[in-house]
Amino acid sequence: MHLSNLGIFHTIIGVVAIVAAIIDFVQTGKIRLNRVTGKIYFYCTVIASLTALGLSKHGGFNPGHIFALFIVLLVSLAYYFNTKKQGNNKFRYLENFSLSFSFFLSLIPTVNETFTRVPVGNPLATGPTDPLIGKTLLFLLVLFIVGSIFQFRKQKKTNRHSV
Repeated sequence: MHLSNLGIFHTIIGVVAIVAAIIDFVQTGKIRLNRVTGKIYFYCTVIASLTALGLSKHGGFNPGHIFALFIVLLVSLAYYFNTKKQGNNKFRYLENFSLSFSFFLSLIPTVNETFTRVPVGNPLATGPTDPLIGKTLLFLLVLFIVGSIFQFRKQKKTNRHSV
């Protein structure tokens, strides 16, 4: 499991982003950019995504790089909605969805890389097409959908009570 210095830095920053997002999800039901954990998620996600552009197992531009760019776009949109479109309104739905979707997309390469590298010498999965990776990603997709519905309902209730 050889990682370059950039790969090590990318991994550490990515793990910090994921932990910050999980803390926010557990405490508030969503990633909130006005909290320290939300800010950590935002900045670490941008850094992890941009550093991913310098990484490639097989050389050259690949689908992981597209994920990284799309994730940067999603968190940037969420940041815009959070800072420029204040109040409990329709933009909160877009902000919540953008952050949650960016988190879900971040988990796809995370699961793939983790399962094909850990434990060292006898990884859990043989490659990206391994059924364990597919089942895990399906489970995470279901969690994302359920979480998005929960966030939508919670935001709708918040919007209704703030009028």
